[in-house]
Amino acid sequence: MDTFKELSAFVNAATRGSLSAAARIEGVTPAIIGRRLDALEARLGVKLLQRTTRRLSLTFEGQAFLEDSQRILNDLANAEAAVSLGGVRASGYLKVSAPAGFGRRHVAPHVSRYMRENAEVTVNLDLSDRIVDLLNEGIDCAVRIGELTDSSLVSVRLGEMRRVVVATPAYLVAHGVPRSPADLTQHNCLSLGQQRGWMFKHPENGEVETIKVSGNFECNDGAVLHEWALQGRGLAWRSLWEVGQDLKEGRLTSVLDAWQAPPLGIYAVFPQRRHLPLRVRVFIDLLKETYGRASYWEID
Repeated sequence: MDTFKELSAFVNAATRGSLSAAARIEGVTPAIIGRRLDALEARLGVKLLQRTTRRLSLTFEGQAFLEDSQRILNDLANAEAAVSLGGVRASGYLKVSAPAGFGRRHVAPHVSRYMRENAEVTVNLDLSDRIVDLLNEGIDCAVRIGELTDSSLVSVRLGEMRRVVVATPAYLVAHGVPRSPADLTQHNCLSLGQQRGWMFKHPENGEVETIKVSGNFECNDGAVLHEWALQGRGLAWRSLWEVGQDLKEGRLTSVLDAWQAPPLGIYAVFPQRRHLPLRVRVFIDLLKETYGRASYWEID
């Protein structure tokens, strides 16, 4: 029980930004929250929070521990809910948000399956590339790809996504195959607007670096870059969810595979709640089971 209280105090303090705010949620005094944090840090042997008179900030270790702590508390709440609910079926209204392109291909089909298996749930699927406000827009769950910056939300890792450099076979015959990122200076690279560069991981020393690329086509819409790559206009750095079928069917070929950047995480995020509604939990479990299968993303 002490461990649970310590984790809860840490999550509430980290996400609310102060001991007093965490204390109000827990129904105790700020001094008690402080003692629980001290005990947690002493047991772990690391500093999780930098505390000043005005604010709290997460240390590097604290940032990593926060996601795990949120997941543990959420799993515990879900386990309690599962026991108390017994045979109750999912029901009610579920609003889900996801990036437009990814959502069309890899969320919408699973919403159909979810609705078949949970006929008493009504689903609203919001596909948009803007950052949505979960609380103010009444969104139960959002699917996001990449690093998460809002620590006030609970996240569950659903899977991971690789990114690959691709081109048509005809383009590679005409312009040659790059053997290392340094060769990209000799190629027309189709860039996403405002992108800092393309990321690569050295196959021998494991160092990750971002390479600035250039070309005569740039667009802020990934779908357009995908289409330009299919037209043979150059190299593009795209997520496997977008180009996987093209690779499988030979319309595109991947290059620099040994230099692939670390994969991006795929997450379900939702407002912090002590008890996650059954309809939300069932949907998240479905996506986690689906995306977690290696065969789901296979292109061979």
